[in-house]
Amino acid sequence: MKKSRSPSHKNTHPPLLEFENVTVMRGKIKVLDSLSVTIEEGENVAILGPNGAGKSSFIKTIARELYPVQSDEPVTFRCRGREVWDVFAMRSHLGIVSNDLQYNFLWDTTGREVILSGFFSSIGLYNRVITNEMEKRTRKISTFLEIDHLLDRHMNEFSSGEARRFLVARALVHKPNTLILDEPTNSLDLHALHAFRQILRKIARAGTGILLVTHNLQDISPECSRVILMKDGKFCRDGTKAAMLTDEIIGGLFSVPLHVREEDGWYYAIGY
Repeated sequence: MKKSRSPSHKNTHPPLLEFENVTVMRGKIKVLDSLSVTIEEGENVAILGPNGAGKSSFIKTIARELYPVQSDEPVTFRCRGREVWDVFAMRSHLGIVSNDLQYNFLWDTTGREVILSGFFSSIGLYNRVITNEMEKRTRKISTFLEIDHLLDRHMNEFSSGEARRFLVARALVHKPNTLILDEPTNSLDLHALHAFRQILRKIARAGTGILLVTHNLQDISPECSRVILMKDGKFCRDGTKAAMLTDEIIGGLFSVPLHVREEDGWYYAIGY
């Protein structure tokens, strides 16, 4: 698939992400295969694909946990126009919630400490100096995400949905322009899923771009206007939500016959 770019955004500043011919190896396994894509800052984009498609590796590459290999073809690997970036220095542009972040926090960590740790990109505070401004921002973002009543409780007291919201709050303390979410609804029951989806809509409506990586069709909110499909380490299709989320295309992506149903801007796969 050729590198694509959203036609709806005016290019008045460098793209948030610009990849061209990006290949990533983990040992002898090629997890990303010549990826080419451009994502503008402020876009609401969903990357959809089956397990093992390379979605989490794509997030790890953005976070500079993985790096592209050398290639005979020209390779572009930029964040906001920079070939080399410090992910900590990019926090005002990117907030990342990885799939395994929740399990890195100790069970006796309070919700307040989880959010405050976002100021230091740490797991825990470790005697860090907390300013009044940090405390105010923590209270403000926890109120916005409707978890302020849980600030003094510990991680082992939270439901999966509550813990997930604290990780989102941690990612938002620097007011990033884009929030990147890796499989954010894993392990959530129906009630927690409903609450979390409403929170993501609230974030998007407040002006923060959402880059959502998921294998669940039902995670893609009405605010996501663009869907990129991923399989076998490649981006195989890229287009509007209505064009991408069809019976034939999604059935082919997941190798199963199904019917895609749309309801109030949400899409569901049924009949499989």
